[in-house]
Amino acid sequence: MDELKGKIYNAQAAGDIAALYVLEAQAHEVFDDDTLMAYYANILDLALERMTNALENLERLDMNEVQDFATLRALYEYAIEHYSAGSAHDASALFEVIGGLSKDEPFNEAMKMHRAACDAKIPFDDFIDEYVDMKAVQESGKFYIGEFKKCIEEAGEEA
Repeated sequence: MDELKGKIYNAQAAGDIAALYVLEAQAHEVFDDDTLMAYYANILDLALERMTNALENLERLDMNEVQDFATLRALYEYAIEHYSAGSAHDASALFEVIGGLSKDEPFNEAMKMHRAACDAKIPFDDFIDEYVDMKAVQESGKFYIGEFKKCIEEAGEEA
């Protein structure tokens, strides 16, 4: 466990979000729930710092760059956490920011769908059940939900 803690410390000191994700499975095997929460909080802190730097420097993140990819993943997971906890307003703002922060057009389009669901006050479980093509999402291998059965706008017209 000391070796793992050393690797985690070095990754945190270097601001290496990708390395922290690589160590994630090992962390789940040895850490208790409180330590895991702190582990993910550190990943989020690093991602928020990278996001702030990118926004201040008017830079966009590139999914082909490992650290950018890991940063977007951490921010997406944070937004999903808000959405699934019922904080649709906060999640919507996060989806807007991370969608605008990425150079990846499919990711940006997916974030627009997430944001539309939040803005329409569609509960997270209903969003998953009614709008997300979960089989296609799983087959895509992406870290984000990017495959949908229908658009949010279509849903509004059907009502």
